[in-house]
Amino acid sequence: MTNMKVTIDRSGCIGCGLCAETCPEVFRMNEDGKAEVYAQPDKDCENTAAEAAENCPVAVIKAKE
Repeated sequence: MTNMKVTIDRSGCIGCGLCAETCPEVFRMNEDGKAEVYAQPDKDCENTAAEAAENCPVAVIKAKE
């Protein structure tokens, strides 16, 4: 994978923190208790960013090449 673009629909986020735990290089929890994308993945963390998207319990994370 190269040049992956990750987005999150914060309006649907339930604040479980799984994405930030799985891939802290890309996701973090905001002050409002919801996750946010603060950096796009580099080659070293594309797999964990994709894993975070796949494992999101409410499916609000999209990871596209």
